[in-house]
Amino acid sequence: MKRVVIIGGGAAGFFTAINAKELNPDLDITILEKGKDVLQKVKISGGGRCNVTHACFEPKELVKFYPRGEKELLGPFHQFMTGDTFEWFENRGVPLKIESDNRVFPDANTSQAIIDCFQNLVETLNIKVLTNQVVTNFEKLTDDCWKVQTKTAEFTADALVIAAGSSKKIWDLSTKLGHKIINTVPSLFTFNIKDERITDLGGISVPNATVNIIDTKLENYGPLLITHWGLSGPAILKLSAFGARILADKNYQYKVGVNWLSTSTNQVIETLNSTKKKNSKKQIGIKSPFNEIPKRLWERFLTTSNINTNKNWADVSKNEITAIANQLTNAVFHAQGKSTFKEEFVTAGGIDLKEINFKKFESKLHKNLFYVGEILNIDAVTGGFNFQNAWTGGFICANAIANI
Repeated sequence: MKRVVIIGGGAAGFFTAINAKELNPDLDITILEKGKDVLQKVKISGGGRCNVTHACFEPKELVKFYPRGEKELLGPFHQFMTGDTFEWFENRGVPLKIESDNRVFPDANTSQAIIDCFQNLVETLNIKVLTNQVVTNFEKLTDDCWKVQTKTAEFTADALVIAAGSSKKIWDLSTKLGHKIINTVPSLFTFNIKDERITDLGGISVPNATVNIIDTKLENYGPLLITHWGLSGPAILKLSAFGARILADKNYQYKVGVNWLSTSTNQVIETLNSTKKKNSKKQIGIKSPFNEIPKRLWERFLTTSNINTNKNWADVSKNEITAIANQLTNAVFHAQGKSTFKEEFVTAGGIDLKEINFKKFESKLHKNLFYVGEILNIDAVTGGFNFQNAWTGGFICANAIANI
């Protein structure tokens, strides 16, 4: 009987174990989890609902959501894709649903549905799950045998799967085997900004802003949210993911350009002048001429431009029109620091992807050593993409293990 040890009791570890055992019931599989509970990230993901994947069904489109791993995941996504994730969970009694923003959740609307599914399957398949197993070392005894040591036990295996997430200890042990680790920096974070233009406006959002990091090529667009500590929302989070290394190099001190309307300054000036003609006797602060800009934000733009909100449109000068347009389309903010986005703890960095055979998710340096999930230098924007990487890697790895 072939023995498999999986280090890490998270999404990638469980998915690998379950699929491998279903493909080859003769495997003896043990999952080692350092904590007292398994699947903790699954539990808190998506506000406790588990954002299982994203409704993007073309591999070439899906890989664009991965700042690191885009090229490497294209082949794997042709083998196990979003649609396969839907089918996999559906066949095991967990139907999924697509929400309006294309995020995918269990129909049951709770992460417990995923956890129960996994727990029931490992029990049914007789997969051993051991908690409080802090791995202290793993090494190759022979080409076909691995030894794993924890603080309390020792295990031997014909195949070793590393699914330990962002674990510095496991990365350090991997370097002893010759693997290169790309240094880690935070990904998926919000921008800390103190600026009177957005002070006390937490919770206000606009649907489609364009945001860029000044003096770089980094730019993104989408919903933008003002928070009590600065700026967040999909536009910011995607920018933080794709700019993770650049922003780290800047020590999180940089200038952020915001076009709140994703519209040219000239077009905004035209709209303002048209509004001035139509509403000459009305006060400028009564209502924003742009449906996308909430009243409180509009008022703040006026006061920042030194314009009295009680002023009639007829009395607004050409220079004042230009000043408002610039606030709407060319706002510049100074970011000083970052904040973690909700429950997302995502890092850029990990095992160098050049050292992995993505047809199996196997190390190119050592036979029967596999890496899946966030332990690799793969990460994605928010929206279920990081879990899809876990499912895809776990499935392909499981197929390789089933045939060792």
